[in-house]
Amino acid sequence: MWSTGSPRYCRAAPTRLDHGPCLDGWQTTPAGLFTASQSGVSSRIHWRSSSGVMSHPVAVFGTSISVRSGTRRPQTPFGGLPAAWFAEYKGRSPMAEPLPVDTRAQDLSVKQAQVDFHKFASLGQPERALAAYSDENMRRAAILEGNLDFVGSLTPFLEIGANAGHTSYMLANRFDAEGYALDISFDALRYGQYLRTAWNLGRSPILVAGDATRLPFRDGSLAFVMGFQMLSQFMDIDAVLREVHRVLAPGGVYFFAEEPIRRLLSLRLYRAPYPDRMNAMERTLWRWGLLDYLAADVIGAWQEESFGIRQNHRYSLRDWLAIIGRHFGESRVLTFPRAAGWANQAVVRALRLLPGYTEARAARFLGGTLAALCRKPGALPRALPLHECLACPDCLTPLPWDASQLRCAACGFSAPCEDGVFNLLPSKLRDELYPGVRPDNLDFSKPGHEQGLLEGFHELEGEFGNRYRWIGPQARLRLARTRPGRAMLRLQGYAPSLARIELKSNGVWLGAWKLERTGLFVIEAPLAEAAEYVIEIAASPVFQPEGDQRQLSVNFSLARLQYR
Repeated sequence: MWSTGSPRYCRAAPTRLDHGPCLDGWQTTPAGLFTASQSGVSSRIHWRSSSGVMSHPVAVFGTSISVRSGTRRPQTPFGGLPAAWFAEYKGRSPMAEPLPVDTRAQDLSVKQAQVDFHKFASLGQPERALAAYSDENMRRAAILEGNLDFVGSLTPFLEIGANAGHTSYMLANRFDAEGYALDISFDALRYGQYLRTAWNLGRSPILVAGDATRLPFRDGSLAFVMGFQMLSQFMDIDAVLREVHRVLAPGGVYFFAEEPIRRLLSLRLYRAPYPDRMNAMERTLWRWGLLDYLAADVIGAWQEESFGIRQNHRYSLRDWLAIIGRHFGESRVLTFPRAAGWANQAVVRALRLLPGYTEARAARFLGGTLAALCRKPGALPRALPLHECLACPDCLTPLPWDASQLRCAACGFSAPCEDGVFNLLPSKLRDELYPGVRPDNLDFSKPGHEQGLLEGFHELEGEFGNRYRWIGPQARLRLARTRPGRAMLRLQGYAPSLARIELKSNGVWLGAWKLERTGLFVIEAPLAEAAEYVIEIAASPVFQPEGDQRQLSVNFSLARLQYR
């Protein structure tokens, strides 16, 4: 599989192996000589030392990465430019991150936002979701089928961040594999069982609600782990990869894909929504490829962050290659550059004029996405029993299999199978994210929420987790505190127009919000100390649908007190 073409040589700078990546992502070695053999399919990096030739078996499948040498530039806070150059910006540079970097992998508020988002987004619009899931499965299956020679076994498998579990269903039915679909959203997995009926599937993965930074699996118990659009949801990607490495058996493979590559050619001045929420000018610039040169980060990231989902889009191609090399011994990496639009195509044409063009080079400049298959060192065991993989999320003691209820003999943790899903989140986190029906949490997809609605809310509508109620010009609801601490009101809804929403709490003015975009919105407002809150909502403009006697403005799907 490895290239046997004519090698190219370059002298490496005398830098320690553990001091970070060189210009194209590969770490240099003490006074060594790199050999980069290249072909149209893959590359392998070698280095020479006094002890002979050694291999760094990190391959790039479908493209190649050149190795450059030279003096390393001193690190500066702004992508290599002098910090003084940015003094006139009063501390904020064009390269600044959209939000301050959180050093923790993923904080509680982000986990809660993930739970809320995936609950309604997984199958909130079934026909649209099914079409999107089918397209994703086709792409992912194509990559996997092209690299089956690299994968020892697909059973037992684990998908992290499975959402509705659609790719796990694909693996179980198309590849006859057995394993687990894990997501932090219990409801996304529960609703995802609809796929078995919609797609007429005979096999199903075991469905588990869990946290990627505390996987409820035994050490070395899985042959194959996969995740898509998942790593960039964590501020500390190393923490997730350490967990993946822990649960993989020796010789096991981790397959991840659809992770964003940070683009070099961008002024990072503007945050754009997803294309379906762009205005006419944004859509034109996006179609031409010009919006990419202005975008502060991945198109649509602002939309998810406005919902409370923090994303990590800081990784260039060099950074991705470095982090893969830190955790895995042998890997294949594919790059998919963002080449749509004449403005991006012009750069691709210019790069093709240079010798040794690869898609990886285009991805460095234009961004795009990355996929990788990474193998843990060692020989894969002949048999890894499916039902001997689970571990207690609280103490990591092996968890005996029981199809009706899982129990830990060591610490007493238990998780019944509810609606086909085991909730294996750590106990404290499970209590935080799934409090059940409480007077401070009105989740419109759950029975009992109507007890907190006072007036102005119409009948319940929607499917699966996307349940909502329209209001007219005014509505009122009640929330009662269940714990001490500073309380924050969180309202989640949908606006078909650029609405204005005014809020009062116990008669006290909280503020007015003029929405900048149609579609999903989240409003958060701090509340004064009180045992109970009557929230008054005023919304405009009001419209009357044809054939409907109701006066409507916006709809709501969640009202909650959050504590700081």
